[in-house]
Amino acid sequence: MKKQLLHPLALLLICFGHLTAQENSGRISGNLQTNGNFFITDEKIGATGTPQYDNQKFGAESWLALNYSNWGFDMGIRFDLFNNSNLLNPTGSFTDEGIGRWYIHKEIHKFDLSGGYLYDQIGSGIIFRAYEERALMIDNALLGVKVGYTFNDNWKIKAFTGRQKRQFNTYGSVIRGGSLEGFVKIDTVKNISIAPGFGAVARTLDEESVNRVVNEIATYAPQDSTGAQYNTYAMTLYNTLHIGNFSWYVEGAYKTKDVIFNEFEEKVTGGLGKLINTDGYTAYTSFTYGGSGLGITLEGKYTKNFRFRTDPFQIGVQGQINFLPPMARQNTFRLPARFSPNTQELGEKGFQLDARYAINKKLSIGLNVSDIYLLDNTSLYREIAPEVTFKYKRKWQLLAGLQVLKYNIAVYQGKDDYVHAVTPYAEWLYKFTPRKSLRVEAQYLDTDDEFGSWAFALVELGMAPHWLIYVSDMYKIQHANKESFPVEKTKFDGLHYPSVGIVYTYRANRFSFAYVKQVEGINCAGGICRYEPTFHGVRLQLSSSF
Repeated sequence: MKKQLLHPLALLLICFGHLTAQENSGRISGNLQTNGNFFITDEKIGATGTPQYDNQKFGAESWLALNYSNWGFDMGIRFDLFNNSNLLNPTGSFTDEGIGRWYIHKEIHKFDLSGGYLYDQIGSGIIFRAYEERALMIDNALLGVKVGYTFNDNWKIKAFTGRQKRQFNTYGSVIRGGSLEGFVKIDTVKNISIAPGFGAVARTLDEESVNRVVNEIATYAPQDSTGAQYNTYAMTLYNTLHIGNFSWYVEGAYKTKDVIFNEFEEKVTGGLGKLINTDGYTAYTSFTYGGSGLGITLEGKYTKNFRFRTDPFQIGVQGQINFLPPMARQNTFRLPARFSPNTQELGEKGFQLDARYAINKKLSIGLNVSDIYLLDNTSLYREIAPEVTFKYKRKWQLLAGLQVLKYNIAVYQGKDDYVHAVTPYAEWLYKFTPRKSLRVEAQYLDTDDEFGSWAFALVELGMAPHWLIYVSDMYKIQHANKESFPVEKTKFDGLHYPSVGIVYTYRANRFSFAYVKQVEGINCAGGICRYEPTFHGVRLQLSSSF
């Protein structure tokens, strides 16, 4: 029924497009993204046991967005399609289609009015962030209304209310909130300014969620029993201080009592994870400096019981109202990205340092250090990654780095103990002409933990502006004494994971075709991670903007 109610909006946008063609008074833009996966069963690498490999053989996702601007209005609509998709559940299959988003926006004097599916955030997102990350199947837009008011060039306020999107429906809980943000120039000559802000968000559980909580608590022993309430409130105070080349951002947030799911209860008591009712808080700060060839960013965070969901039973990437900034860099190379940390909402503390210094126009050095712990000082993640970049004229460039890693795979993936790994990596880019280039990657992950050591190599030929061709292989190094290791650790020994692909780009259109073998692992984006099973098959991707 909800999908049918949105069809008139689609017709309205088509009419607007017709008027634009006649009057040439409006502007239409849009984009299309389509993914197609052909699954080929391969029991040797574990590419089996899911609906796609066993029966369906094909899966696809597609998003078609259309935006229109005229008469002071901005509006848009997006059609989403999922056919046998494993994005929602990596080991399952999801098929549905419908209106994935629509919105209308209008500015009237100092007022800013929006309705529909809205993306927004307060501060750094610690108490509220509605955003989309398609690779992780995150689309937690707020279906509701937002009103903003600009007092002057430096101060503005906004308020919103609605319910969070859940595929083609919504969660039952009601979310409402707002923020006040400003900018104050303290000293124009010395370039000193502050940008303070305050925000608050409230979530009211729906009747069904409260009943589920009450029924769950009723099964607990008396000493584990807890209360439940309909409303939870989160508040945050933040500020950015600029002094010349220095910038300092600080944010502190508090959340009133909330029923949250504690999956670590099993490790603490030996029983199943349980619902607990507690308040929470988090503090985050970021210090940056840039000048004279030197760039430094230092971040720190402390979080305790700051899981904020549409209802207590949502875990993973589903039902997230807020976003906690990660304390580790997002690695782009294949093997350094193999063990990526997921932000721990129930409690973590850590810091991250990222520094880069340009010695001259040819040579620069960088260093990234991350150190993350549970609140009881259990080590979660430690990464030390120095890098060196050397440029020779405009002909070629060499990047070389080393990752020294300690990864608590027991917490992050539910496996045993830690992974200690050392991963050297290098990238060489050679330009034959301004339009033709060759890029080569080489990486080696050295460890005795999890599945053991890996090697990876990639060769990529670019012929701008249209063509890109690449070939890669990820190889599982065989254990020297295979008999002394469990079968689970040696099951991939000696296996190759080759990939070959071609990409064609024409103006704002991009098409790619690739044969892919990919080992199981964790895929992360911005500190949010999800497990991806082994993939073997053919991938087609199309993206177009107009």
